[in-house]
Amino acid sequence: MTQARPGPRERMVFSAAQLIRRHGVASTGMREVAAHADAPRGSLQHYFPGGKEQLVNEALAWAGRYAGKRIARFRAGLDEPTPSGLFAAMTAQWTDEYARDGFDAGCPVAAATVDCASRGDSTRTAAAAAFATWRAPLAVALTDMGVPAARAESLATLMISTLEGAILMARAERDTGPLTTAVRELGPLLDSAVRS
Repeated sequence: MTQARPGPRERMVFSAAQLIRRHGVASTGMREVAAHADAPRGSLQHYFPGGKEQLVNEALAWAGRYAGKRIARFRAGLDEPTPSGLFAAMTAQWTDEYARDGFDAGCPVAAATVDCASRGDSTRTAAAAAFATWRAPLAVALTDMGVPAARAESLATLMISTLEGAILMARAERDTGPLTTAVRELGPLLDSAVRS
């Protein structure tokens, strides 16, 4: 059974996220989003009466949900679930992408935060919500692996912020070394948080 192609609204939200992760918010135009999504230009106003800001905010919400859902997939792929193994799997997604496609894309939430954090509250709030949507299932996964609940959310924050920083450095250096270093150095700290 084949799945139906997503509608133009869903395609535009997805396309906005993909273009933001490559070009940032300022350099991503509404017409470019419609073309990337193979959607009629006139549908932009119909689906996004709040304009580009609404579209960007919805793309960030999509990215947060996507990252949050990936946590369960990463965890399911581990032979022995450990916090370090989970972080390595999260990071491998990026090292694999960079080896395959080059260093042109990063996280759309980080890109939007850099572009918009000082300009308006709605996009900054949308970015914060996207990070929270990612952090919550990560904290649950850590708790399920034996990390005390009182520590799981702060370690989830540390994992995401370390990953985001390593992504930025990898893109700047055109080298996956920062990602590899992050896994090697953060892994033992994460595993030491598991109750014995």
